[in-house]
Amino acid sequence: MIETLLPGEAAVVEALDDPPDAVLFPEERAVIAQAVEKRVREFTSVRHCARRALARLGLPPAPILPGAYGEPGWPPGIVGTMTHCDGYCAAAVARSSALASLGMDAEPHEPLPADVLGAVTLPVERWRLAQLAADRPEVCWDRLLFSAKESVYKAWYPLTRKWLDFEGAEISFEPDTFYARLRVPGPVVGGVRLTGFAGRWKVESGLLFTAISVRAPRIGS
Repeated sequence: MIETLLPGEAAVVEALDDPPDAVLFPEERAVIAQAVEKRVREFTSVRHCARRALARLGLPPAPILPGAYGEPGWPPGIVGTMTHCDGYCAAAVARSSALASLGMDAEPHEPLPADVLGAVTLPVERWRLAQLAADRPEVCWDRLLFSAKESVYKAWYPLTRKWLDFEGAEISFEPDTFYARLRVPGPVVGGVRLTGFAGRWKVESGLLFTAISVRAPRIGS
């Protein structure tokens, strides 16, 4: 499902149920030793997907430990992203020589809780959401915007190693695509400062998907 939103350089593995053969390395089990069962299942399943995706790039199984902000720690020379929600998880990885960063998110296709919308959106975004809902009421645009901002952060953090709050990017949607205009100085990739991220989105099987990929600079360019 989500693989159609990412370029061919990305290896993507998805799961709709907890894989029965999913296991953790001892270092990973230590990280979630005090977690509730649901968190353990999600943590385990998404790392199973990640290791299968890494195998498609010819890499052996290895621990994928979370960093300071929960970001997955990938092997050297690899960029990647993971996502999970009820009934779905996925991981995507690529060689950093091809892609500089990846970000993706999956959410249930249902409205955001009313008390969340104001905390994650800008006034102009809320105005746009009202227009979009009037034109295409079958899409839960508020949840889609939240998902897009999650993908933005996942693409942003590996390039900057800095926090980005929900007001740091302004999202606008087009059919099947979105653009996140950064409201703070963007990361520099290949000598060029990014002013935003272009992404893609879709609705399928009761889920919303968003994804961003940032091309690596060409050598000599």
